[in-house]
Amino acid sequence: MTEMNDLRALPSVDQLLQSGQVAEWIDSYGRSLTLDALRESLAAARAGVQSGRPAPGYDDLLHNAHHLLQTWMTPTLRPVINATGVVLHTNLGRAPLSRAALAAIQQTASGYNTLEYDLTRGTRGSRSMHAEALLTRLTGAQAALVVNNNAAAVLLALSALAKRRRVIISRTQLVEIGGGFRVPDVMAQSGARLVEVGTTNRVHLADYEAALAEPAAMLLHAHSSNFRIIGFTAEPALAEVAALAHRQGVPFVDDLGSGALLDTARYGLSHEPTVQESLAAGSDLVCFSGDKLLGGPQAGILTGRSDLIAKIKKHPLARAVRADKLCLAALSATLAHYLKDEAEREIPVWRFLAQTPEQLERRASAWAAALGRGEVLEGKSTVGGGSLPEETLPTRLFALNVRQPNAALARLRQADPPVIAYIENDRVLLDPRTVLPEQEDDLLRALRGLPGD
Repeated sequence: MTEMNDLRALPSVDQLLQSGQVAEWIDSYGRSLTLDALRESLAAARAGVQSGRPAPGYDDLLHNAHHLLQTWMTPTLRPVINATGVVLHTNLGRAPLSRAALAAIQQTASGYNTLEYDLTRGTRGSRSMHAEALLTRLTGAQAALVVNNNAAAVLLALSALAKRRRVIISRTQLVEIGGGFRVPDVMAQSGARLVEVGTTNRVHLADYEAALAEPAAMLLHAHSSNFRIIGFTAEPALAEVAALAHRQGVPFVDDLGSGALLDTARYGLSHEPTVQESLAAGSDLVCFSGDKLLGGPQAGILTGRSDLIAKIKKHPLARAVRADKLCLAALSATLAHYLKDEAEREIPVWRFLAQTPEQLERRASAWAAALGRGEVLEGKSTVGGGSLPEETLPTRLFALNVRQPNAALARLRQADPPVIAYIENDRVLLDPRTVLPEQEDDLLRALRGLPGD
């Protein structure tokens, strides 16, 4: 009888709708979604009563309904503050975009555009033209094509140029990168026939020559952008392998990956091969990412010989992996920074890499002064994103001693915007290298909420 009384004590949906709070929710979330939340809150209350719990009060029912609305409408894809010091953090979206790239996205998305329209002729055009002129001017390639990521670029090139034919690649390059992307699996999906040469740690030009004794569609090189083989190793120079391919009349394709257009050695890092260097060494086709060291949106970019690019553009798969208007707008704006010699100033990735330990120390010290707690330590930042494996840059870290470091990280992740930091030696560490200046007020507000040690 008590259970029945408790159930009868629960208000109806109509009664809850009379609340002034609910009227505000209807304005914010819409009537239909608000009704769903109220009904689910009441359903949960009834289930609780039937399992022996007391009936919640009116305010509790409204609170639960509001929590449901907030949960349903909170985006899962959210901006965060990256305080990890990993410049190209794959889990956090890799390269942040420049202001010009963001403006280009907004301008393109806010109305109609010339995605596939030729203004000169007044007829249908091709989206493949966008960014192509910028890419060819920057790299010296004859032609270029943009697709939605580098895995798609490699798959498309193999499908268009080597289906059911032999593709020669060194065993030192049969890599697996993030997300289970394996070069052999991609080759199998394309229909190409994998021909491995050399051993796990050593390959010689003679190995390629022996494999080319039979007809082949392509000689493929995959840059080891996310791992390094050390010790007893050997591998011929890119130019040597390209020259051999050309003597045999076989296209040489370089899956470069990181897409560097500037010399990383200028920032105290090892030299990451650039797109321009690969083409100059004789690559007939170079595939690389847009959102790694290039510093633009997610994209796969193919540059090289015009006859190969033309064949790739005509392949049916090209439509399935094509880039959209927002990618093309952001990529074009990013490439323009390089052409105007302003990439180091305007593209966040290069700004992050260029920061000196002295600059970073000033920022970390300012955080400590603003909070009245914490200390500044020496540390290391990493490039990340499948670029320059094991390479680090000297940095300065802001360190906080807290009673429960893991709980502190969880609390930072619940901030708005969330803050992503890490723990070392039981201290919460934050690297200013990857924190945008405009995010510092939000960062400090989140840090003020952490309990002391």
